[in-house]
Amino acid sequence: MDDLSLHILDVVENSIDAGAHNVEIQILEDLKADILKIEITDDGKGMAGSALEKVLDPFFTTKKVRRVGLGLSLLQQAAQMANGDLGIQSEVGQGTTVKATFQHSHIDRKPLGDMAKTLMTLIISHPQIRFKYTHQKDGQKYELDTQALMQTSDLSSLSVIELINLIRKNFPEIS
Repeated sequence: MDDLSLHILDVVENSIDAGAHNVEIQILEDLKADILKIEITDDGKGMAGSALEKVLDPFFTTKKVRRVGLGLSLLQQAAQMANGDLGIQSEVGQGTTVKATFQHSHIDRKPLGDMAKTLMTLIISHPQIRFKYTHQKDGQKYELDTQALMQTSDLSSLSVIELINLIRKNFPEIS
């Protein structure tokens, strides 16, 4: 994967596959501390200890359609290449949290990528899911919560164009 937004997309898709109805994505860029943190939390089915122990193994997957699960192991590799690491906490029936840290200035850190397109893709593909997105960078904070959109309209009944226009109207920063 060329950038971190694609890793985020992959982790969130796994959350949705695990039955999540709420997904929170937090990004913190602290240039003074030279750190980039990505945290993704869901309320999906969670994982038992045995699955949690194997989840970073690229040859382990719970999916029936393919035999490998490269997503998290590739994110871990990307974090470690940039002087960071990956941690996963999960509880059956409660959900999962994936935390990745990176040295922000590290030459091998992948770029964050186009989070606006990633968020648009997720919202359009999964209008029934509540997404909360927070991005902090040196004291400035941007937040998006699709619950506001859900209160104004049944997102699943909108066409893609109508949904894009609604997102642009309510969250012009991401469009």
